Amino acid sequence: MGSPWSPRPAEPGAVGVKAFRIRNEEKTMTATKHFLALAVLALFGLTGAPAAAGDWRQDYPELTLGVITAENEADRVARYGPVRDYFEQALGVRITWRTATDYAGIIEGVKAGKIQIARFGPASYAKAWMVTKGEIEPLVGEIDNYGAFGYHAVVIVRKDSDFRSLDDLKGRKLAFADPNSTSGHQAPRFFLREAGYDVDSHFSETGFSGSHENSVVALLNGTFDAAATWWRNDDYSNMTRMEDKGMIDKGQWRIVWTSPKLPSSPWAMSNTLPEAMRHDVQAMLLDMKDKAPEAWQSLTDGKAQSLRKVTHQDYEAVVRMIEANQKDRRGS
Repeated sequence: MGSPWSPRPAEPGAVGVKAFRIRNEEKTMTATKHFLALAVLALFGLTGAPAAAGDWRQDYPELTLGVITAENEADRVARYGPVRDYFEQALGVRITWRTATDYAGIIEGVKAGKIQIARFGPASYAKAWMVTKGEIEPLVGEIDNYGAFGYHAVVIVRKDSDFRSLDDLKGRKLAFADPNSTSGHQAPRFFLREAGYDVDSHFSETGFSGSHENSVVALLNGTFDAAATWWRNDDYSNMTRMEDKGMIDKGQWRIVWTSPKLPSSPWAMSNTLPEAMRHDVQAMLLDMKDKAPEAWQSLTDGKAQSLRKVTHQDYEAVVRMIEANQKDRRGS
C-alpha cells in the first residue's frame, strides 16, 4: 500500500482584485444624496456593507474569529487587531475574538458553531473536517514572497550542540507544539516514521510545549534537545519571527531535518453557514492586501505575496496523514 501522502500540486501565483466599471446610466444619485447616504450609514455604525432585506447580516450581526495558538496570546491578539478592524469595516458586522488555550479549542469552537471564521493550520483544519464530518470549507491560503504555496516542518537543535542529524538525536528529548499542529507534531511523526524513525522509540522523551514559540524556548533553555516547528524559507520561519520580535537572539538554532512541502494554512468556515456569507468573507480576505495594507502587514509581517482560493482537495493528503498517524498510534 502506498503512502497516503500524495498532495495535489497547487499553482502558485497572486490573486488579483477584479476591476469594475460603473456605467454612466447608473450614476443617478446626486452628490448631495450620496453624502446623505454615507451620513445615514455612519449614524447606524455600518462602516462596511449595510444589511439589505434577506441579507445574512440580519441573522448574524456578530461573527466570532478564532485563531490557533501558533504564538503567544498577547502577540496573537496584537497581530490580529488590525485584521479584526478590517473585517468589521469590510463586512459591516461586529467581530469578536475567541480565545483558546490550544488548537483543539478552535476546532471545537467551529464544530459547536461558536466560531464562524477560523484560521487553522493544515492539520487542525483536517481534524476539524474529520470531527464535523466534512461540514467545514477552506477559503484561502497564503502565497509567500517567492510565489510558493506551502511550508515545511523542521526539527531544529541548538546551534552550539553536537547534533547534526536525526541519528545523533537517538535517545534524546524532542519537543512538539500541540497534538493538532501540522509542523509541530502530525507531519514530523508521519514523515519520520516513513523515513524509518519511530518517534516513540527513537527519542527518550517527547512532550507538548503548547505552542511553536514555547518549543523553541524550551529547546534553547535546555529542557529539550530538539524541537519540531514550522519553516517557510530562510526569511520566514517560527525562529526568524521570534528573532524579529526580540524573543530570542539571532542564530541560536540549526535545522537537522526538513519535511516535504505542506499546504499553506487555510482560513475556513463551516459550510452550514450561509453561502453568501462565506462568499463575502472569502472575497474580503482576497482583497485584504490591496484594501487594508496595515492589516496585511500585521498578518503576514510583509512576508507573503497574496492569498489564493483553496478547496478541500488541497488538504486531502493531510487528512490521510492524520488517519495514518491515528492508525499507527492505535496499533502501537
